[in-house]
Amino acid sequence: MDETIKRQSLYFTSKRTVSVKEETLPKMNADQVLVQTIISAISAGTELLIYRGEAPTQLPTDETIRALSGKLTFPLKYGYSLIGRVIKTGTGVDPSWLNKTIFSFHPHESHFKATLDEIIEIPEDIIPEDAVFMSNMETAFTLVMDGQPMIGEQIIILGQGIIGLLLTALLAQFPLGRLITLDCYKRRREISVSLGAHASLDPALPNVLEHLRSELNATGMHPRADLVYEVSGNPDALNQAIGVAGFNGRIVIGSWYGTKIANLRLGGSFHRSRIKLMASQVSTIAPRFHGQWTSSRRIWQVWNMLRMIRPSCHFITHRIPFTEAAKAYELLDKSPDKTLQVILTFES
Repeated sequence: MDETIKRQSLYFTSKRTVSVKEETLPKMNADQVLVQTIISAISAGTELLIYRGEAPTQLPTDETIRALSGKLTFPLKYGYSLIGRVIKTGTGVDPSWLNKTIFSFHPHESHFKATLDEIIEIPEDIIPEDAVFMSNMETAFTLVMDGQPMIGEQIIILGQGIIGLLLTALLAQFPLGRLITLDCYKRRREISVSLGAHASLDPALPNVLEHLRSELNATGMHPRADLVYEVSGNPDALNQAIGVAGFNGRIVIGSWYGTKIANLRLGGSFHRSRIKLMASQVSTIAPRFHGQWTSSRRIWQVWNMLRMIRPSCHFITHRIPFTEAAKAYELLDKSPDKTLQVILTFES
């Protein structure tokens, strides 16, 4: 007879309210494993939209991840960067999976049951605190693929949250002309420069576009950007992107704005400059890459980039017990200048 297992699960119950509830796990199927969570990372982008009641409730929670079913309406579970350990295998699963450390695109909860296609084995040389950035690194990798940076290009990144900083770290490996970033918070700008940005500016600076053009023209080559990434989560930043993009410039939008409206000023140079606006989304690969980039190939590359950048050394600012999750969301909501990556920790 199956042992009854209780778990603690985090629910978004109403605007700016989360609670941890105890549940009984359903019976485990033969093709499943039981996972005990070690740590789980909070997304300061999507999860804060949900927390603040700014997510579009008519949308499915996710159309590609089985664990994120339903719609973005309260109450709901959410989260997609969880590290755990397999503590039991079903009768139809190879016993070698027992005790493996895994990553899963799974909501925040202490235990869960999953089939093997819902978990990813973590290489032994990658620690859980780096592996928990897997989903965000995959997003940054997708942004690079969609932007297709070229040698010598001038690139601007608007926003230096976790996605923006990982993107900065990746693009700093390219032989670019200039890599300039923007963020409202001094600490993030300092980390950005330490990762390889040539300069990082406050977007609230008076005449910020003039400052940007001056930084781009520091080499005397070109005062406009060839490629701009918008990952700030602020739709108003798109007008800065348009204002600094050059002829035939590409603007890649990695932010998800939820219910926030983007009021774009397209009456100036946008039309004559043939500027391109492109949405980037990590759940799918651009059609032009389908013949080359399988999911397993992309994941393999993401592990390599995590080894190279070691995000745990730069970005984790808070480790908070899962039972105190409400404090974690309040901290992210009210003190973005003091936070980067907040990790929920679980008792073994």
